[in-house]
Amino acid sequence: MRARLNRRTLLAGAVALASTGPAVAQDRRMTAYKTPWCGCCDGWVAHMREAGWTVEVIEREDLAPIRARQGVPDRYAGCHTAVVGAYAIEGHVPASDVARLLRERPQAVALAAPGMPAGSPGMEAAGRQPYVTLLIDRRGQAAVFGRHNGA
Repeated sequence: MRARLNRRTLLAGAVALASTGPAVAQDRRMTAYKTPWCGCCDGWVAHMREAGWTVEVIEREDLAPIRARQGVPDRYAGCHTAVVGAYAIEGHVPASDVARLLRERPQAVALAAPGMPAGSPGMEAAGRQPYVTLLIDRRGQAAVFGRHNGA
């Protein structure tokens, strides 16, 4: 009887571990929406892919409806919007911040690097300047999430 219980326990544990695998893999997938003419967005996508993310790119001429659907106020707009799980990633946010967001899972709708900060991923050719990434809550308020020196 005891051996049977142990096998059942082991089998249940194996099933539980197998069922968590795809959820972890999904955390490394995102969809990035960008305009057809933006080259720096391609640089950001390359940065994310180099960091191990699977990125599906969808081109749109107008990204405002995507930001609105994700709850990102226009004042935090970047030149592209990505979606990973329940979060939007607005602009040139570093891969390390996206990974931290998914680890910590704060009550928020997005991370943003508003504008096109020089030295951020995809914007390295523009020089180097300190910039911040912002965590945006459901009310549209932002708090500093990460501080970066650029390139």
